[in-house]
Amino acid sequence: MTTKMMRAARMYEGGKPMVIEQVAVPAIRPTEVLVKVKACGIVPNLHNILTNWVNWFPNLPLPKLPAIFGLDPTGVIEAVGEQVYDFKPGDRVYVNPARHCGSCRACRAGNTTGCTAYTFNGYFGFTPRSQRMFEDYPYGGLCEYMSAPQYSLVRLPDCMSFETAARLGYLGTAYRALRAANVGPGSTVLINGISGTLGLGAVALALALGARKILGTARNQALFQRVKDLAAPGRIEIHTLGSGSTQEWADRVTNGEGVDVVIDALGPGAPAESLVDAMRCLHRGGHLVNIGAVAGEVPLDLHWMMDNGITVSGSVWFTTGQGQDMADMVESGVLDLSFFEHSVFPLEEVNQAISGIENRHGGFGNFVICP
Repeated sequence: MTTKMMRAARMYEGGKPMVIEQVAVPAIRPTEVLVKVKACGIVPNLHNILTNWVNWFPNLPLPKLPAIFGLDPTGVIEAVGEQVYDFKPGDRVYVNPARHCGSCRACRAGNTTGCTAYTFNGYFGFTPRSQRMFEDYPYGGLCEYMSAPQYSLVRLPDCMSFETAARLGYLGTAYRALRAANVGPGSTVLINGISGTLGLGAVALALALGARKILGTARNQALFQRVKDLAAPGRIEIHTLGSGSTQEWADRVTNGEGVDVVIDALGPGAPAESLVDAMRCLHRGGHLVNIGAVAGEVPLDLHWMMDNGITVSGSVWFTTGQGQDMADMVESGVLDLSFFEHSVFPLEEVNQAISGIENRHGGFGNFVICP
């Protein structure tokens, strides 16, 4: 039998260009599907991350090189295994890259993000058991075909383009955090890093969930008005980071009420002071959720937190069910993602896309590879 081949971008060394090669189309197991990749999102700053990962996060394993990366793939199902129940060839899907074992105590309790082998297919792992997961799922989204377990599939409505769906990873990270903090009608939310890739998704989803007022902090003032224009006048207010206390500004904007929720979407390298300043905007019983991975130790006033019933938590990624929530919200018209500016590249230009993504317009820019 002749092995069917396909094009794939493979990385042989961190910081070096990926190489386009011919590799075998993956076989699928009974509970998996074969997806013809239509679009795969590019992670902002991917070049720096893959170059410096070993030094920055030595406790988080990468797949053995050469490897096929690609975190946010979307496409059309080409074939299904004999034990796949609810999907068929031709279905449009997003493939959630979160892989879990299904057999550890966390998985059996339904807490799949707490899996002892939790791994991002096509990116990095969270535990020493991730290497086994990489071996089970060696194909990320930067190729023409990939295998995927049926538990990872989000069904996409016809009104949601593959390019937009390739942003579900960042959107889902914000969505899970907003849900964890019980954001809904009447909520006032402060988003640290509101114009960035994570922050802008948090804005769109907070609006869809009915948040009454959204405050934000950012540095790129050129994007402020574009962010405000996502909602009715006055519903979104933005403070320039570094131009004074966020707490004092929020106190003025909310007439002393403070905020219900802080979503901290500032990335690694951001100063801890920005997070602490935003946390002080919370009123009694407020909740700060960190999704941006501010690096280093963060000083916390535990006595103040105790007296005011303040919750601080971290949130990682999202479940496939939550991914389906977002797709359904797009289908119903509640979630508007029409503001994305798609920059589309063929697979052969993957290295140019990775290098050029730093020039995107904050969270509005969406760089995707379409094999």
